[in-house]
Amino acid sequence: MIDAPAPIRLAGWALVLGSSSGFGAATARALAAAGLDIFGVHLDRRATLPAAERVVADIEALGRRAHFFNVNAADADRRAEVVATMERVLADASQPGRLRVLLHSLAFGTLRPYIADEPKEAVTPAQVSMTVEVMAHSLVYWAQDVVARGLMGSGGRIFAMTSAGGTRALPYYGAVSAAKAALESHVRQLAVELAPRGITANAIRAGVTATPAAQKIPGYDSLEDSARRRNPSGRLTTPDDVAGALVALAHESTAWITGNVIGVDGGEDIVG
Repeated sequence: MIDAPAPIRLAGWALVLGSSSGFGAATARALAAAGLDIFGVHLDRRATLPAAERVVADIEALGRRAHFFNVNAADADRRAEVVATMERVLADASQPGRLRVLLHSLAFGTLRPYIADEPKEAVTPAQVSMTVEVMAHSLVYWAQDVVARGLMGSGGRIFAMTSAGGTRALPYYGAVSAAKAALESHVRQLAVELAPRGITANAIRAGVTATPAAQKIPGYDSLEDSARRRNPSGRLTTPDDVAGALVALAHESTAWITGNVIGVDGGEDIVG
């Protein structure tokens, strides 16, 4: 009889950008269950704030610490405030703490066509810039700050959520697709520049998942039906599927995996 593998245990802290729903929320919970304390950055109005509060409660119920910030993760001033607070918290820990994981799971962008019969319906320069800034470039700036301040060192893991749309043309998805392509490029560059510091960087390409962000894509129902038919397991990817993979990839034994786009989709992307 083969014994079941021991659960993965991690030590330190995680910073989850986009921590109140979808992949970010599921991963925050899973990393806490594996032993990490959690910094979470999310942007919620009063109506959706209870979701973030539930994530905090679940983390604390696991006996872990949770410091959540309801701010715009793409705002440089707010980022500086969060990083300064993290620095103080880590310095005050009974055992000096460091970030083990940084997860970039920001899903805020425009879903408009490039070309429209009514020009006012087409995407604007400001909307394209905002989408790429939030969903791609902000990863670089957070990584710069946590490394420069000594909050992440050898053994650190940086993950960024991408999608199959980063290499495909989908209706209304042009600006987001551009952001995902840029995000994957940033991950490759970070992997090269951070390798001497012992920090890895990988993009995670989840299959179609019924997250709040995905369900806002025009024609989402068709995407979901197609993914369900293609997937060898006959179901969609779930946030928990992705969270479990990220816990495994955060283990110290994965130090030689960097600069990749890693599919977590049950084989969905390999079926035509």
